[in-house]
Amino acid sequence: ISHAQAAGVPMVFAINKVDEPGADPERIKQELASLNFLVEDWGGTYQSQDISAKTGSNIDQLLEKIILEAELLELKANPERKSVGAVIEASLDRGRGYVTKLLVQNGSLDIGDIIVAGEYSGKVKAMFNERGKKVKSAGPSTPVLILGLDGAPQAGEKFKEFDNEQDARRLATQRSQINREQTVRANKRISLDEIGRRLALGTFKELNLIVKGDVDGSVEALSDSLIKLSIETVQVNVIHKAVGQIAESDVLLASASDAIIIGFQVRPSLGARNLAEKEGVQIKLYSIIYEAIDEVKSAMEGLLEPTKEERIVGQVEVRETYKISKIGTVAGCYVVEGKVSRNHNIRLIRDGIVVYPTKAGSKAELSSLKRFKDDAKEVKSGLECGITIKNFNDIKVGDMIEVYEIEMIKQTLE
Repeated sequence: ISHAQAAGVPMVFAINKVDEPGADPERIKQELASLNFLVEDWGGTYQSQDISAKTGSNIDQLLEKIILEAELLELKANPERKSVGAVIEASLDRGRGYVTKLLVQNGSLDIGDIIVAGEYSGKVKAMFNERGKKVKSAGPSTPVLILGLDGAPQAGEKFKEFDNEQDARRLATQRSQINREQTVRANKRISLDEIGRRLALGTFKELNLIVKGDVDGSVEALSDSLIKLSIETVQVNVIHKAVGQIAESDVLLASASDAIIIGFQVRPSLGARNLAEKEGVQIKLYSIIYEAIDEVKSAMEGLLEPTKEERIVGQVEVRETYKISKIGTVAGCYVVEGKVSRNHNIRLIRDGIVVYPTKAGSKAELSSLKRFKDDAKEVKSGLECGITIKNFNDIKVGDMIEVYEIEMIKQTLE
């Protein structure tokens, strides 16, 4: 709704899934009213229709309301002029080459017409309607599938008809050049100063990806989702995206840029597969977008520096102290809680204040742990033990020794 408002275009509301149990179209109309969109049934000016896309219920009435809205707005197009319109979707068909779905918005598109869509051009060799039947001409507001373009333009690109192939190719080439320059600039959006600052901090990491897919819509959706995974310490770069089979050129690019190739509903050629094995380039193939996103997310989490978390494992009370020459102070202790072992870190606490170690970032450790006269690896709760602390002798009766260990916690993007 906000997009339609921003574009200043008229709105007709289609309330879908009315065939489902518990469907309540009136609640939707009430919510629209709360946003200041009163439908005609509620005394407003906006057209609305309850429909079921599954069963086809009331679709004809919705179309009638759209046509009525167009008549009231006097929306007209000239079928006699050269065609212009928009690309709905484009893909590479194994048998037919590049196929492009277009919506003619003005003029008429005919077999043999020369068009440019984005950075691709070509002559319309064949044209099919929404039912897959061949047609020779398509007028305003007609969706068609065409063959003849030399590539797969992005969804949303505008197409335009030209008088001759030379002008069409010239414009397509210029657009291709501009797109390449913009891609290079986009890949350099992080400045050298910023990279230097992050590298100096040791916190900057990048994940470069190449995305190939069967249709442009899927490639765009997957690329956008992957880029949105970027966080401050891990930057996701989609350095190349395109429709079609994974080729050797993709592998060479991945090798040069230390990238991973993500394939959605496509497969690598035999040459690309062999070259990837030789160059050590990873090719990941998916048929579900969410699986690709989840795996890349996991890979990013692996790039994150793990965090350190302290876990208290025991509390030891000092009950006696003994001064022994050449050894220092031996503390006769009782394990109040948990356990203590030789490889644990410790703190000496007196009246709730840490007295050793006191320097930031420093750690204290045991130099010996005994049960009676024997060395012990570990002493558990409820048992007595003898303890000496490495490089520290100021131990007093009543002191508490806090025993802890440092765990490395894997970070996540959540």
